[in-house]
Amino acid sequence: MSPAQTSPSRPRARRRRIGWPQRVFSQVLLMQLAIATGVTVLATGLFLAPLSAQLDDQAMRRALAIADSAASPRLAADLTGTPPSARGPVQTEAERIRTATGAEYVVVMDTRGVRWSHTDPAQIGRLVSTDPSSVLAGHEVMEIDDGTLGRSARGKVPLRDADGRIVGAVSVGIEYESVRDRLLAAIPGLLAYAGGALAAGALAAYLISRRLQRQTHDLAFSDISALLAEREAMLHGIREGVVALDRNGSVRLMNDEAQRLLGLGPEAAGRPLDEVLGTGRTADVLAGRVTGDDLVTVRGHRVLIANRMPTDDGGAVATLRDRTELEHLGRELDSTRGLIDALRAQDHEHANRLHTLLGLLELEMHDEAVEFVTEVVGVHRATAEQVTEKVHDPLLAALLVGKATVAAERGVSLRLAPDSLLPDRLVDPRELVTVVGNLVDNALDAVAGTPGARIVVAFRAEGRTVVLRVSDSGPGVPEERRELIFTEGWTTKALPSHGKRGLGLALVRRLAERRGGTATVAAGPDGGAAFTVLLPDALTDPEPTAPEPALPEEVLSESVLSEPNLPEAALSGAALSEGERSGDGTGAGPSVPESAEEAR
Repeated sequence: MSPAQTSPSRPRARRRRIGWPQRVFSQVLLMQLAIATGVTVLATGLFLAPLSAQLDDQAMRRALAIADSAASPRLAADLTGTPPSARGPVQTEAERIRTATGAEYVVVMDTRGVRWSHTDPAQIGRLVSTDPSSVLAGHEVMEIDDGTLGRSARGKVPLRDADGRIVGAVSVGIEYESVRDRLLAAIPGLLAYAGGALAAGALAAYLISRRLQRQTHDLAFSDISALLAEREAMLHGIREGVVALDRNGSVRLMNDEAQRLLGLGPEAAGRPLDEVLGTGRTADVLAGRVTGDDLVTVRGHRVLIANRMPTDDGGAVATLRDRTELEHLGRELDSTRGLIDALRAQDHEHANRLHTLLGLLELEMHDEAVEFVTEVVGVHRATAEQVTEKVHDPLLAALLVGKATVAAERGVSLRLAPDSLLPDRLVDPRELVTVVGNLVDNALDAVAGTPGARIVVAFRAEGRTVVLRVSDSGPGVPEERRELIFTEGWTTKALPSHGKRGLGLALVRRLAERRGGTATVAAGPDGGAAFTVLLPDALTDPEPTAPEPALPEEVLSESVLSEPNLPEAALSGAALSEGERSGDGTGAGPSVPESAEEAR
């Protein structure tokens, strides 16, 4: 085998190609120089093309003017009164005019076309070389033609006597090469102007290229194209919303995830942010009117975490993370904690009761033991019956019984208003459970630790509309904060371990507004806060039934669900707690049950 066959193949060294540069700076500079050069050449050509014709026209008109000035009646008289000769008056006058004007020739002819003057005396008496019929017919002639003296710009006029009769013609010629010389003499000046324009264009091209170099970080066009493709893939592939704004606050870019989280479409691009999102905290956070890190906002049913970063051009890029699932987990954790609190309260009370019952039995006080057990069971049953008589929906009734357990443990009296009545016709019971749970938990936070702590819950059905009112005996809400407390993220409480506070009251108002209702706060009858929520179309149409018997008078009295100085009243296993979520620290804070499992 030959050495060429046995030796391993070696990669050929890549030869460096000399061709189109890759850098944006070089490409733009070369393109602009080429454009400037082309424009300069084209402009010069367009200028020179008519210039030659203009110079020819000027030469012919000059020749015509010399001929017209020479065609005088005196010259006509000399033409008709003397024979043609090299020393005759016609030749003398013609040569005088030629010398004075710098013309190439001045030829005077008679009506037969015979020359009476010429720069070459030998041509006198001979016929002219070109056809004189047009000028002898009385027309002025301008042309560039070849004659005995070569190519020239010519002007011919008829020669008339004193009576106006045509007796001959005068032909004046200007050497054509002199016209060309004038044109060639003008070219250097034109080229100087063109060179100056080209230099100015080259300087402008260099400055523009330098600016592009800084803005593109000296990348090649292929690199920029690859970066744009990668950016598009990244923006539309990540599971985080990205919104880019320009310096005027208009949406410049919005990826697919941001459109999904904000409930918008591609048509939002190019429109002002406030016009796209409307007024509210979400628009304020994205526009930078609310500052901070990991800002909480609610958009529709989604809880979002937003961060905003300004850009060098005066705009900004905002990122959005969906925290809805995490908030659900937080609410489930709060529900579990609430259930544990309720079970702990029940365990504490049951232990006390068992100890009491054990003591009565050891003291052989059997009758008192029977009476004690009967009383405890009766209180449990009475509490559940009081709630279910006024609140017919099982989820909401279970919520109130559970809240009564927690309230009693915390030394708070939780009551139903005497005129409360809510039929079992709720369109979405979970919706009202969310609203009631939030408001009651906020009220518990507001009144806990105050003397005579008291919470009153009132329900009223007006057709298909539910009117809910939760009032407490806490410190109340100052008038200047009554709108602020419904803002997402606003709170005066410490943060829980699982996330942010300040969402409960915002969710309450959002649920009410979603149904076309309202959520407001005012001063309560006990001096605390009174939250009123109006939920239109929250009930289905009632089915026709027989008239119900009148309620017993004792049912119309205010139902006491929990008193701190009475035995704990709760249905075993029916306690529902959403945990203590935030509000304003003065009787407001959310607690959002999500399902029937949370109510158990």
